[in-house]
Amino acid sequence: MSDLVVIVYPTEAKAEEMRQKVISLQKEYLIEIGDAAIAVMHEGGKIKLNQLMNTTALGAVSGSFWGLLIGAIFLMPVFGAAIGAASGALGGALTDYGVNDGFMKELSTSLQPGNAALFLLIRKMTGDKVLEAIKGTGGVVLKTSLDHTREQALRDAISASPGALEHPSTPGATATPTAGEASSPVG
Repeated sequence: MSDLVVIVYPTEAKAEEMRQKVISLQKEYLIEIGDAAIAVMHEGGKIKLNQLMNTTALGAVSGSFWGLLIGAIFLMPVFGAAIGAASGALGGALTDYGVNDGFMKELSTSLQPGNAALFLLIRKMTGDKVLEAIKGTGGVVLKTSLDHTREQALRDAISASPGALEHPSTPGATATPTAGEASSPVG
């Protein structure tokens, strides 16, 4: 089962920086993502989606290959490649991979102009190591499908400055749980 996490950043550049950081964590096998899209609110209320994978281009390439192959069988490879590319591009444009585009646009209507929301569809992750890697990166958690404890740990990690989660003991102060620790609910 996958978890959805939506984090809002003040700029598209910051959201893209965080997406690249998550992708680098995936290369280290600390997280496995199903999708990582960015929605940007522009002046005038227009929302632009920046998908991780361009399904239209992928469909065109795949369609070109199959069209060329089928066209070669019938001795019309150029015509087959052209028809295959067009049908593949159309199929790719109609395919929605990962987080639903309509959902991303609907949720992004609450953004301020210039802000960007990073949508992550997380399949698996090593929680403590990922939270340590994104500690102090900023942003505001807009929506998650995580349980309350894990969501709060995420909020604490991205809002804390690096090293701020480990507070030195002060007489009379209570310790704040770190991103890897669960705080007990107050009853």
